[in-house]
This record gives sequence, structure tokens and C-alpha cells, in this order.
Amino acid sequence: MAKIAIFGGTGYAGGHIAREAAERGHTVSVISRSAGADLQGSFADADFVNGVARDHDQIVIATQPDGLLDALPTLLEGARTGGARLSFVGGAGSTLVAEGGPQLVETPTFPAEYKAVALAHGAVLDALRADAKDAEWFYVSPAAAFGAWAEGEKTGSYRVSDDVLITDAEGNSTIGGADYAKAYVDEIENGKHKNKRLHVAY
Repeated sequence: MAKIAIFGGTGYAGGHIAREAAERGHTVSVISRSAGADLQGSFADADFVNGVARDHDQIVIATQPDGLLDALPTLLEGARTGGARLSFVGGAGSTLVAEGGPQLVETPTFPAEYKAVALAHGAVLDALRADAKDAEWFYVSPAAAFGAWAEGEKTGSYRVSDDVLITDAEGNSTIGGADYAKAYVDEIENGKHKNKRLHVAY
């Protein structure tokens, strides 16, 4: 069983991951900058990150991407020296709508109000791929429709892609929070995507 620290573990994705991991017998520490979490701290605080990395096997970043790109060197160094694996709840915007592109965020129908967040998530993935040094990480992009407004029922199943957006026969790309968390914790346990992105959807 792993010791898992989750930055943003009080949020939608992080909360689902925390529950799934705990149900499987892993030890989970929920981290937030607000009161009510197991640990209070920021991924931008090097000393705090170093301590978390020393005390845990897996660090999950399940926050909005605000400030994450700037904090990435701190996270990577902490994980490398502390011996923890890093992982990220990403976005769907950087997935490709077909082999060779374009990215979903570049398509005309992508909602303008989500574009800045999608680009920020994509920048984090690009930085990981370019300069992750000796740290071990993975990055999980959900389906295009993902959130409390599209929860659905837990099915216990999902499909996986590396970079190409997964859709159903009607062209919809969806995943519920519980099934996304199942895929996420499966990756924590199985480690099939070392230093790679995986995309999960129904």
C-alpha cells in the first residue's frame, strides 16, 4: 500500500481520488491551503514540498493550474530528492482530436471561457515532457465533459489513450469522477505510464 498526498484533495477530482485510494487501503493525506485538510500548505513552498515528498510515495496535484507552472521546478526537485512519484490531474484541452492534431483547445467549438485554463494545463504537460529531469511523473487528462455537472453513475470501466481524444459513437467525450479516480489510482498502483500522459474516457 502507498502513502499518497493529494494537493487539492478537497476538490472534485482530488476528492474522488482520495476516496478511491482510501477504499483500496492506501494511506491518504489531503492537502489544502485552507483549514479542514489533513495538511495545510502550498506546492510553491519548497520546504513543505520536500517534507511531503519524504513522507509519501505519491504526490497528486489535483488543483487548478494557477501558479503551477512556476512551482513545477520546486515540485520536481522535491519529488526527485524525496523519492516520491509526481502525478497531475490535467485537462482535456491538450488532447488531439485526431492523430497529428489539432489539439482540442485549438478547435473552433472549444468554449472560450475555458481556453485560458486549458492552455495553462497544457503548458504544465509541455514543461514536464521537456524538462522533468530525474523525477518520475504521470499526467491524467480526463474526457472533454468532466466535472460535478457531468457526474453520472460509477461504471467501473474506462478506456485509455495516450494523446488522442476518446469519444463514443455519437462523438461525445465523457467520464464520471468516480471512474476517472479509478483510472488514476489504477495508474498509481500499476505504473504503466512512466513520464507520460494518459487520457481516460468512456
